Amino acid sequence: MYTSTSPNLTRKPIIFFLVGILFIAGSMQLAFAGSNEDTALLTSSSKAFTSVVKKVTPAVVHIRVEKTLKNSNAMGNGQDQLYNNPFFQQFFGPQFRFQQPRSYKQRALGSGFIISKDGYILTNNHVVDGADKITVILSDKQELKAKLIGTDPRTDIALIKVNDGKDLPTVALGNSDSLEVGEWVIAIGNPFGLSQTVTVGVVSAKGRDRVGINDYEDFIQTDAAINPGNSGGPLLNIKGEVVGINSALYTKSGGYMGIGFAIPINMVKAIEPQLKAHGKVVRGWIGVAIQDVDENLAKSFNLKKPEGILVSEVEKGSPAEKAGLKQGDVIIRYNNRKLENVNDLRNTVALTTPKTSVDLKIIRDGKPMDISVTIGEQPSDFGTRSFERVGSSPLKQFGLAFRNLTPDLEQRLGYKHDQGIVVSSVEPGSPAAMSGLKPGLLVEEVNKQRVHNLKELGKILKKSSDPNRILLRVRNGDYSQYIVLSTK
Repeated sequence: MYTSTSPNLTRKPIIFFLVGILFIAGSMQLAFAGSNEDTALLTSSSKAFTSVVKKVTPAVVHIRVEKTLKNSNAMGNGQDQLYNNPFFQQFFGPQFRFQQPRSYKQRALGSGFIISKDGYILTNNHVVDGADKITVILSDKQELKAKLIGTDPRTDIALIKVNDGKDLPTVALGNSDSLEVGEWVIAIGNPFGLSQTVTVGVVSAKGRDRVGINDYEDFIQTDAAINPGNSGGPLLNIKGEVVGINSALYTKSGGYMGIGFAIPINMVKAIEPQLKAHGKVVRGWIGVAIQDVDENLAKSFNLKKPEGILVSEVEKGSPAEKAGLKQGDVIIRYNNRKLENVNDLRNTVALTTPKTSVDLKIIRDGKPMDISVTIGEQPSDFGTRSFERVGSSPLKQFGLAFRNLTPDLEQRLGYKHDQGIVVSSVEPGSPAAMSGLKPGLLVEEVNKQRVHNLKELGKILKKSSDPNRILLRVRNGDYSQYIVLSTK
């Protein structure tokens, strides 16, 4: 006999089912509400970008350049003499006569942006370098002729101006120093001739200074797509201010690979007035050879931590010498601004107007000091002088051997009598070799003491508190540099 329990069994599932529906409906309502909020946020962000683009685009221009180049013919290497030889022409006729180089026109494309209503435009030097004719194409397709005002190849910055410019749209210049890594940026330009192309990304890094593109580098790195033709165009922050000039891209294919570089606008703002007034840039100079401070050098110069810029050479008669700077000084601040590395000091000095007095905070023999230097004008041959990392020591554990200077060595190597001791050999794979030391280099100091011969070197080494670590000042041509050798 079966007892029916169906009434009770039927009611419970219905109740559970209704509760489940109500729960799902509530969840869906919350999900839709969250989705609407997210959509509104994305829409707002999207409109922020479009607003910037609409405001700035009229001031971004397409630059078309015509250059005259000479074709030296594909032969060369003496083949022109062969083809012009009468014996050769007996068999092949005069139609094979080698033709002299001829000129031909080349067109180049780039971007730029208008910074004044009367038509001054900033772009890259490599866009307009060697131009015979410059045409600026505005966003409304209007074409205007332009002339070159000034260029600075060492930073790749150029200033041009359209003829008869009047009441043109302009873009505001921002502050690249306040830019932060991870911040949104917008690039506008004419990649591959596709005018008014907009790409969006973030600041990937700042202060890229060893890229090898320009003499003076402090690049903003971005993942906003930059391609050929973007050169000279603006990199913008979300306020629509120019924070950089798009200049180069890292690529193995010729196209975008996720890494682009822009010249910070603060560097541009320091250079633009000189280009406008003089057509070129006059740079500051103090006359020192410098190097970054690592942990070993910090210990050798009584520094609490690796910081600042080490002065390894002071040029005679230079502003630095006149101010009292000495070899072994460590420059910590420049006009109360902390220095990050060698390139930071180099760029800062170069952008300082000559005859300007600046305050340097230095550390000498472990003690802080303040020195004022009057910036000089950079010599015309600056940058052509060699300055390489060198170093040496006579101890076997460092892989070095020395010899005294002889009249013959003095004449062959260009050194003076009793100037130092010469590296005679460097053992491969040794600490000396790893430091870049080579035979023929001159050691002038060991552990901050002048050394004129091997006898003096022996006395200095006997007084060394750590035989497995040594500080050298080594000369290479016109400059010297400090090197720490260690077997630890």
